[in-house]
Amino acid sequence: MTSSLEEPVSSKPVASARQTPLRNSLSQMVVRRILLGFGLLVAASMLIFGGVEALPGDFASTYLGQDATPQAIANIREELDLDRPMTERYLSWLGGIVQGDFGTSWSNRNSVGDQIWKRLGNSLLLAGVAALIAIPLALALGMIAVLYRNRIPDKVISILSLAAISLPEFFIGYLLIQLFTVQLGVASFPATVYDGMGLGERLATIALPVMTLVIVVLAHMMRMTRSAIMNVMSSPYVETAELKGLSALRIIAEHAAPNAIAPVVTVIALNLAALVVGVVVVEVVFVYPGIGQYMVDAVTMRDMPVVQGCGLIFAALYIVLNMVADIVSILANPRLRHPR
Repeated sequence: MTSSLEEPVSSKPVASARQTPLRNSLSQMVVRRILLGFGLLVAASMLIFGGVEALPGDFASTYLGQDATPQAIANIREELDLDRPMTERYLSWLGGIVQGDFGTSWSNRNSVGDQIWKRLGNSLLLAGVAALIAIPLALALGMIAVLYRNRIPDKVISILSLAAISLPEFFIGYLLIQLFTVQLGVASFPATVYDGMGLGERLATIALPVMTLVIVVLAHMMRMTRSAIMNVMSSPYVETAELKGLSALRIIAEHAAPNAIAPVVTVIALNLAALVVGVVVVEVVFVYPGIGQYMVDAVTMRDMPVVQGCGLIFAALYIVLNMVADIVSILANPRLRHPR
């Protein structure tokens, strides 16, 4: 005899039980990536501090010159706390960084943090303008290469991209200087910007370094975009769209490209990280007053607080952009966003 209290078991709690672990897993993976990023940043700070400490040369000797007496050198080292153990100095430096204090430059006694933030804006402007040009251009060229795959446009784009990948940044920069400044006389060199300069004048001044960065990162992003879309083109839903009579451009734009977004976004984020770090070489070539040039000048002076601060900023930017790439690739996974 069946009890009247017995009722059919609803399937909704089962579905919820299936979804909850997956959603929790998604959140846990994102949190793990963030914690890993912080851990990598701490490890990078140790490597930067230790690496700078291991550099040959001594600031006190460089600053005072060859005629400095041992007592004068010892006084400078004591004033700069160089006589303290390295571990103690690292912890003191890291504690200051947490509070936003990057220390004081040994060479000119200016605040390292103030100089870094001022020059970081110039570097981010350079990298940002290059990214605004390179990203849409890379996506467009990648789609054109797929649209005309194995034909002349695709082959021309592939050859030019391989040539661009093969050339280092400084060589591309010198070629552009020779062509646009020396031969044609249409671009300025060096790329000197200053406070109070208008946006239009500033953009005209940084045209050559921006062009160099665009060439450096464009080729890799374009090739990866083409590869990601080509992998999707063999999917059944793309074949269904072709059987419906849709145009090749519409199939690529509406069906293939959106489903290839995860690897493309990852490649873009990684190239943005390389772009931010790659400004060092470009800034030196074009004598651009960015954080990269600031760090190189500090290395020649053995100004360790500046070198350590700039190195940590570059490491933080690279780690953050890589962490964003990891998180975007996780969120772009349909199995995690739409669990069943």
